[in-house]
Amino acid sequence: MLPQCFSFTLSALNHVSEDRIIFRNHPPRQYAAKLRVRQSIAGHQIMDNQLVTTLAQSILISAALGSGMMAGLFCAFSNFVMRALSRLPPTRAISAMQSINEVIVRPAFLIVFLGTGVACALAFGLGWQHLSKDTLAYVTVGGAVYALGSIAVTIAFNVPLNNRLAAVDPESEEGAKMWQVYLTKWTRWNNIRSIATIVSTILLLLAVLHAKGSA
Repeated sequence: MLPQCFSFTLSALNHVSEDRIIFRNHPPRQYAAKLRVRQSIAGHQIMDNQLVTTLAQSILISAALGSGMMAGLFCAFSNFVMRALSRLPPTRAISAMQSINEVIVRPAFLIVFLGTGVACALAFGLGWQHLSKDTLAYVTVGGAVYALGSIAVTIAFNVPLNNRLAAVDPESEEGAKMWQVYLTKWTRWNNIRSIATIVSTILLLLAVLHAKGSA
């Protein structure tokens, strides 16, 4: 009796193994359809991840370029423009700076100035799950330095000084006194903006290099 049971069990196991082999080699239509759907979904997910990664890298490059442009502008003011104005009589210097402050507030400047900060935030948001930790660290620090050292300093210090200068009469004695205060304080805060944007540009460029290397 036991030998017969043992033989029957072995036969059943052999049939199961054969069925599994047949199923694997010749899957049913439903199984094949599900497999194709899963493969298609996986393929789309890979393509979506690559697209998001490429988009994050492109925005990151834009942020680095924008920060570099602002660094060049701020450095030019500290090293050339303000030094040249300091050699002029107060009446001419005030009139020139008032004109500069009016002309510079244009869409092109605002897009680069504010858009760089937005680009840093977008690059971080899109790359949160698609960029390496080192890349995200550079983006985070670089974006924070730009936001605080460029945007915040401009809004908190340089713009109020510009508004005070715009309210004075270049020909008045008050204007001459105001110019000396303005020249010192405005240049000091602009130097901070220059340093901050140089640092942020370096950090963002490092982020770009890390993103390209880990892609």
